[in-house]
Amino acid sequence: MFQKVLAGFGAGGAKVDAQILDRATRPGGALRGEVHLLGGSVDQQVEALGVALLARVDTPDGPRDLPVQQVHLAGRELVRAGSRVTVPFEVRMPWETPITSVLGKHLVGMAVGLQTTLDLAGSVVDAQDVDAVAIEPLPAQHRVLDAMSRLGYTFRSANLERDRLDGVDQQLPFFQEITFDAPAASGLQSVALTFLAGPQELRVVLDVVKQVRVAKGGGLGGRAQSFLGSFAVRDINAPWERQLEGWLRQVAAPRGIFD
Repeated sequence: MFQKVLAGFGAGGAKVDAQILDRATRPGGALRGEVHLLGGSVDQQVEALGVALLARVDTPDGPRDLPVQQVHLAGRELVRAGSRVTVPFEVRMPWETPITSVLGKHLVGMAVGLQTTLDLAGSVVDAQDVDAVAIEPLPAQHRVLDAMSRLGYTFRSANLERDRLDGVDQQLPFFQEITFDAPAASGLQSVALTFLAGPQELRVVLDVVKQVRVAKGGGLGGRAQSFLGSFAVRDINAPWERQLEGWLRQVAAPRGIFD
């Protein structure tokens, strides 16, 4: 009887441990792994077992960990005392899953990870540990990032914004911005790049900040102004350095032309 009471309050000692098998994944790809469920000192009833891909997102109320994808693995299963159960899983990455690393190097500001949740009869074992997930860019995304670097733009940081972009097809309730500092000769201050990937094409949104001259007190002053434009990447072998440079040159001109 006392053991049944202990199990009802989650004192039976059942634990979960997730192991990610893939070193890295990509948007639109899969993340494979295993969840090891370790039985405690008494038999316990599992109501639900699952994994969730979480992302740290900037919201008006501060940073929050929001689900990108969730997978239900098991429910209504009896875990015997002292037993060990291995449950394989596969999490499909949405096409707009944010990038967290490039060629194995972590993007500063990004926090995306996998959390395991276990719901026992009468209690919830809250998995506090989140395993970091490395999400590498798609070939087309990598090509654009490489072109930015070759043009002299230096990576500053990356973050996720809980918002929607106007005029584009966006699936997730947040988007990623990868911000670069512009070279002095460009006439720009910074460029924030957003990828909206899909199975057929990749759309790139550029938020360009530049100094513009304004009338001020009988003279001319300057202030930072943001300009937004987007384009589609269909051929990763295109001369993206030249195309990006031309587009950014248009934005930096006194009268910009935006796609």
